[in-house]
Amino acid sequence: MTWPCKHGERSPDRHDLVFVSPAGWRAMLEARGDLATDALVARWSKMGWPAIRRRALPCEEAGLALGLPLPPSAGKKRISLLVDIDHVVSVARPPSLRQARAYAPRNWWPTLDRLDRLELRHSVDARVFGSLAWQSLTGLDYVTDRSDLDVLFEFRGETDVDRFVADVAAIEIEAPMRIDGELMRADGAAVNWRELHGGGSELLVKSIESVILLGRDRFISGARGS
Repeated sequence: MTWPCKHGERSPDRHDLVFVSPAGWRAMLEARGDLATDALVARWSKMGWPAIRRRALPCEEAGLALGLPLPPSAGKKRISLLVDIDHVVSVARPPSLRQARAYAPRNWWPTLDRLDRLELRHSVDARVFGSLAWQSLTGLDYVTDRSDLDVLFEFRGETDVDRFVADVAAIEIEAPMRIDGELMRADGAAVNWRELHGGGSELLVKSIESVILLGRDRFISGARGS
């Protein structure tokens, strides 16, 4: 299952799904000799499943930094990869709550439905990442009894952020799982929703380029840094 958007519309951002050509997969795996005998990684490339965009390490100067999180059956291994941008076929946002719902445990459905109803009320686009996203993308078993629900809440200028995170916190009280995730601006800068709900004056703001501390009001208004 994929939801690709037209390649070239924008640069891949944090949490974006990146679909790589067969030639790109061959090049990535050739650069990682330790993966040569990994049957699951070989299947990944054969199936055309995506990798996820991640922040590059200081030593990674060339290529697009990608991540490949394997399921619990594979030890939850996190694989770092680099791909030449010419091998990127398409880029997609993470699955929406509605797209991922069918792959979630049934006792998660009421929580997903309540979060889904918040989208229209608060002008927020809610998408899943983490275990539920990968389960919906691959059909592999990622979600366990201990899994969190990881949600990316993309808010707009008209969103009342304080009221929104208060509503998320209220939903979590009755949820069968922990609701984790981030509140993301249109430019890709994001903070943990729970940290913002806590009312701190400074927030840890993550973007594809960096991690910085930024005043709460400055983050909400769209400031990039000091």
